[in-house]
Amino acid sequence: MSRLLVAGMGNVLRGDDGFGVEAAKRLATLHSNGPDIRVIEVGIGGIHLVQELMEGYDMLVVIDAVDRGSSPGTIHLLQAEVPDLAEWADNERADFLADMHYTTPSKALVLARALGVLPPVVYILGCQPAETDAVGIGLTNPVADAVAKAVDVVREIMQRSQEQGVDGYRSSSVGMA
Repeated sequence: MSRLLVAGMGNVLRGDDGFGVEAAKRLATLHSNGPDIRVIEVGIGGIHLVQELMEGYDMLVVIDAVDRGSSPGTIHLLQAEVPDLAEWADNERADFLADMHYTTPSKALVLARALGVLPPVVYILGCQPAETDAVGIGLTNPVADAVAKAVDVVREIMQRSQEQGVDGYRSSSVGMA
């Protein structure tokens, strides 16, 4: 059995940036946390994600709004490539570590790798936002509609990770809803 962490990230006060949080909430209503699969929402608290990863996981799925230049509501499943902090110049590391209060998903993943707690398989399940700049609660219609698609994709990942484990999962493809 593989241990899987699903983490919804985003700022619910910035419109579609709350996509990951909303998707994680919906997923949590359908799936109870157990020893093998855990669903959490971390909002903009990337450090919370790193702390949770210290519990030891084989796979991580981060759900978040991602700007990929596609139509609003488009779902993207990306395998994360996380840089190694040890390979950065001293001044780059110092700048990176200077402010960890508002930690973006990419910063959280780099920090998790540096601490040796990043799982071997990391996916970003992103949704193209329509609006993230204005202050406001609630998702636009295309992004709200994409929440159900994202939940279906994560549920497929959950099922396959439990059936095939991490090694078997790496070589399989996940159908996009």
